[in-house]
Amino acid sequence: MKYGVNTFIWTASFTRDNVPLLPEIKRHGFDGIEVSMFDPADFALEDIRKGLAEHSLECTICAVIPRGLSVISDDAAIRHKTRVHLEDCIKRTAEVGAKIIAGPLYSPVGYLPGRRRTADEWKWAVECYQSLGPVLARHGVTVAIEPLNRFETYFLNTAADAVTLCDQIHHPNVGILFDTFHANIEEKNIGQAYRAVAPHLKHVHTCENDRGIPGSGHVEWKEVFQALRDIRYDGWLTIESFGFALPQLSAAASIWRDIAPTPESIAFEGVKFLKQNMSTAAAG
Repeated sequence: MKYGVNTFIWTASFTRDNVPLLPEIKRHGFDGIEVSMFDPADFALEDIRKGLAEHSLECTICAVIPRGLSVISDDAAIRHKTRVHLEDCIKRTAEVGAKIIAGPLYSPVGYLPGRRRTADEWKWAVECYQSLGPVLARHGVTVAIEPLNRFETYFLNTAADAVTLCDQIHHPNVGILFDTFHANIEEKNIGQAYRAVAPHLKHVHTCENDRGIPGSGHVEWKEVFQALRDIRYDGWLTIESFGFALPQLSAAASIWRDIAPTPESIAFEGVKFLKQNMSTAAAG
């Protein structure tokens, strides 16, 4: 098991100025960081790669679909442009030494057209990721597609739909990022949901129901940890939360108050909770 932390807790975009964070992250017991990639052309590739090597940390990549792009657009030109964008993200992921790029990689977060998804949108998503399969395999990268809650997307909300999507894409380098924050909203039984996604589970975000310190809210953590043990998950457990005073991220994640004593406490208290409870689940 590897323990990671998303650097959104400190910054919207990880650059050379943020490298001094890495020794403290390492000291608190993390194996790696998760850094954002919004525009692959602006990604601080060399600085991140150097910092990771210097502090013996690994990384995963998180990404979203930028405004103006969409895998599921009814405009074929936009779908093509989005596929090219994703190919560039995959290449950059490999270049920084990461093996996973994860996120709601189908349409921009918050895009809600006021209707259900269509059969065509589903077909276009399947076709896009099937076409990306050879690129992923060539670069040794896995994409983990994330279902979000209904208030952030209409396209993919549940474990069951994420499994169906991956079944239809049918490529070993395409799987699921399953996030406790979204699952806590959408799933009837969060433990059963983790068991359902097991054949395609590539990445896990461990987030409290209010984005605060894991273990401080009402996520059914006992069921989560036991399910992860039962399915023999051995990938990343990554804490994802957001700084309290970062305008771009606060707006995107609806963080309007201090959700913990400090942003850092979400990471540094949270990782202790994750490690202790995964050990307990193993002993049980």
